[in-house]
Amino acid sequence: MSRRRRATKRIVEPDPLYNSVVLAKFINKVMLGGGKSTARSIVYKAIEAFAKKVSAEDPLQAFEEVLEKAMPILEVKSRRIGGATYQVPVEIDPERRQSLAMKWLINHARAKGGCGMVEGLTAELTDCHNGQGSTIKKKDDTHRMAEANKAFAHYRW
Repeated sequence: MSRRRRATKRIVEPDPLYNSVVLAKFINKVMLGGGKSTARSIVYKAIEAFAKKVSAEDPLQAFEEVLEKAMPILEVKSRRIGGATYQVPVEIDPERRQSLAMKWLINHARAKGGCGMVEGLTAELTDCHNGQGSTIKKKDDTHRMAEANKAFAHYRW
């Protein structure tokens, strides 16, 4: 019998404006240093501007579509076998897929120079909606790496 304590998932309260748990998780990832109200205003402004840019009537639906486009399906994990380390492709569970997509969107929005976070996040969401941009490139690179190491899939644990 295992003596480890298993981590329990915390329940995230939905955000007050759109009543969405996914958006609340996204706001929590944008938040730095406990500034939740600042993070909320940044995300809400960016989603509204993004919805206007792509002429979507429901901003939350458009955001969730972008998040779905940014989610990776496969990734590689290092596996040491007999002195050699192999990059083994594995499928990603849904919660990690969502978390990776959010992290990539936020990191690439922060990396955009010469503009604030609202403009950067709006631009990154628009790029993802159009199937281009840094986040989609990162997803494609991850899939390409998994495809290249498909020969080691039998080492999956």
